[in-house]
Amino acid sequence: MPAFHRDSSTRSAARLLPQSLSRAAARLVTAPEGLSPRSPRARRIASTLTGWDREVLRAVAARHWPGADPVLPRLSRAADHGLLWWGTAAGMAVFGHGARSRRAAARGVASLALASVTINTVAKRSVRRARPVLDTVPLVRRLKRQPFTTSFPSGHSASAAAFAAGVAMESKSWGAAVAPVAAAVALSRVYTGVHYPSDVLVGAALGVGAAFAVRGLVPTRDQLPPAGRPHTRAPRLPAGKDLVVVANRSSGPGNGPLGALAAGDDATALVRDALPLARIVECAPEEIASALEDAAAGGCRALGVLGGDGTVNLAATTAVRHGLPLAVFPGGTLNHFAYDLGLETVQDTCRALVSGDAVRVDLGRFAPGPEGAREGHFVNTFSLGVYPEMVRVRERWSPRIGGWPAGVLAALRTLRGEHPVEAEIAGRRRPLWLLFAGNGSYQRLGPTPGRRYDLADGLLDVRVVHGGRFPGVRLLAAALSGPLSRSPFHAAGRLRKLHVSGLAAGSLLAYDGEIAQAPPDLTVDKLSEALVVYRPSPTAPLL
Repeated sequence: MPAFHRDSSTRSAARLLPQSLSRAAARLVTAPEGLSPRSPRARRIASTLTGWDREVLRAVAARHWPGADPVLPRLSRAADHGLLWWGTAAGMAVFGHGARSRRAAARGVASLALASVTINTVAKRSVRRARPVLDTVPLVRRLKRQPFTTSFPSGHSASAAAFAAGVAMESKSWGAAVAPVAAAVALSRVYTGVHYPSDVLVGAALGVGAAFAVRGLVPTRDQLPPAGRPHTRAPRLPAGKDLVVVANRSSGPGNGPLGALAAGDDATALVRDALPLARIVECAPEEIASALEDAAAGGCRALGVLGGDGTVNLAATTAVRHGLPLAVFPGGTLNHFAYDLGLETVQDTCRALVSGDAVRVDLGRFAPGPEGAREGHFVNTFSLGVYPEMVRVRERWSPRIGGWPAGVLAALRTLRGEHPVEAEIAGRRRPLWLLFAGNGSYQRLGPTPGRRYDLADGLLDVRVVHGGRFPGVRLLAAALSGPLSRSPFHAAGRLRKLHVSGLAAGSLLAYDGEIAQAPPDLTVDKLSEALVVYRPSPTAPLL
């Protein structure tokens, strides 16, 4: 019997404990710092704030809002489960202009997701506040389906504020467009009587906090250090005078993950409109090399290029050989080199041409070069192993099924059917799934590597994925690791020169997305600060 009483009391205490904690949390929400929530002063403050909540709610219910009755309830329902913001993000990504719009949409969604998880898993369970009584709210304003969760804080307000703040951190123009809608959603929660004003204010504050938390994990573009150094001067070419731009007719549409153009934009037309005095040469891929040579030898003061990274590679090599500065206009599918320089739009490059601002960057080199050349060059990456084979398969299938499906097919076929490459590095021969050498150190941008903050560091970012079972796992581990790491699967480091020997006949190499036959022995190094590229100064005036 005594044991029975002890068990019963324990179960009763267990049932009462969550309620006690909830009441304590509710009192702490309104208790000022330094005061006990049970002190008379804290109770008076809590009572005053509760009275203010109810008075504002009654005032909103009693006031006539012209045109609000058919709009705010519908807007409030549209924001259920974040559907309004998911749709807005999709519209920004599809119809927005350039990579900034897509980054703003992605940041807004990430902020919304974090705010929603925080509100629903922690906040609402900590403070179990009942919903307002609807007696004073006109029937026309009430939602058809009343929410059944607790009132504090407002999840709709948190999601709206998180999305708007996240978008504004990447794009002020999109933020200005989204903010009024977010404010209307927050107001609608009081207008329809489903939340007290304090629920909305605290929810909005938590939403903004979620946006700042996401920014702490993944910095915005403005927080990143300026790409490229050291700064140098190049000829000022207002309106493109004495500039020749070679444009690749077959370049990607520019609306990929790093694409700089919105859907439907014609990059060549944008360049022509922005630089009416420039000479623009449009040509097929097989004509690009000769067109660049003719332009460089024709007396121009700067060489321009419009296309993807393969086209930029040819232009960079030509510019270095003739001692000309290079103007890169992002117009390919990925635009890695332009992106790492901070060139997101055609206008960015035009600003630099007007002001004459430029930076010096390194040019990667491997010798011997492709097709019997003395040396080859790369502005982004050089690789051996599975990646060249992936590119070869992707290029073969992309005209038939599209770029992204072809990339997935290439990865599956390569990782399942190919054998590691045998090579000798640093006096040791071993099988390799991948040897990667980046022109500059690739740093993390959030959870995965993908950015270079310094394109003139004189170093190669070398990553080797060892041969063995489960190549996909090994490659993923190497991709998620930093530039200075080591594991049984891979090794990574920064070198000034790399020598590779003992490659079998028929091995492939890739440089900036181009494929070539690899020689038995080769050396990879860099030409330090060899290339001058136009890049707007952070203080350069806007056009």
